[in-house]
Amino acid sequence: MASIRRIKTGYRAEVARKGVRKSRVFPSKAAAKEWAAREEYLITNAVSSSRLLFSEVLDRYAREVSSAKRGARWEAIRIEKFQLEPLAKKPIGDLAASDFAAWRDRRLRSVAPGSVRREMVLLSSVLNVAKREWGLITESPLTGVRKPTEPPHRERLPTADEMERLAVSAGEDLSTATARAYHAFLFSCETAMRAGEVVGLTWDRVDLVRRVARLTETKNGTARDVPLSSEAVRLLEALPKSDPVFALTSRQLDALWRKLRDRAGVEGLTFHDGRAEALTRLSKKVNVLDLARISGHKDIKMLMTYYRETMTDIAKKLD
Repeated sequence: MASIRRIKTGYRAEVARKGVRKSRVFPSKAAAKEWAAREEYLITNAVSSSRLLFSEVLDRYAREVSSAKRGARWEAIRIEKFQLEPLAKKPIGDLAASDFAAWRDRRLRSVAPGSVRREMVLLSSVLNVAKREWGLITESPLTGVRKPTEPPHRERLPTADEMERLAVSAGEDLSTATARAYHAFLFSCETAMRAGEVVGLTWDRVDLVRRVARLTETKNGTARDVPLSSEAVRLLEALPKSDPVFALTSRQLDALWRKLRDRAGVEGLTFHDGRAEALTRLSKKVNVLDLARISGHKDIKMLMTYYRETMTDIAKKLD
């Protein structure tokens, strides 16, 4: 029960419940009683909520938060995996930093540090929503847990020899899906568009006269316009007429790319490396602000890795 006592400046209300202690002074006894009753209810409800299993909290996050994101499928898959972990069987109020540190160390034995960092970002989002919006916890137990070191920037770019072998592997008949998969890679090398952006492109968002493609669904959720080089326009005009433009799904593109790449004997080249190739080329033609507008990067520092010119190259520009 709450304690209400008279003091010189009014009435002090004291609440001690479920290990939580609070105190406040009010000018009237009625106000002190009202506050104490409300605080007791909130403490009791918060303690009860903190007994929810973390797996139940993950379920709620998947339904109410993940489902509204473009990356809903990725988050749903990760959440299902989280629910198999020992920490998911604990009440959210009992989770500690040590639980997440142990999970991190286990994951690092089977996946790359970059993957663990992305999963920790998702877990942090779940816990912050549970704290700020649902009132299930007062502090996130993930706060202060060290993330794995950022992996070094990927430097892989296709060579001229690899491009020739890929072209032979894909064939020239654009009525075949395999040839269009390689054509999509060439288009990415010209535009810096991601695989999902390429396969999602439709003709109503392409203006060949102005040489601009409008992307309404992007990774960061912000629409952007992409300028089309004359080669990018040529690649589009060579395609059989269909909508979407490349007549491929993300799953088809992924499978076909791997197949034609392996058949060509090209090791380690991903479709996403086409975007890096484009940004490297474009960095020699446009400044970093324009490059950010083309690529959709919000952090300009991330683009500095594509400015690969030597000091000798830069010195020549000064004359």
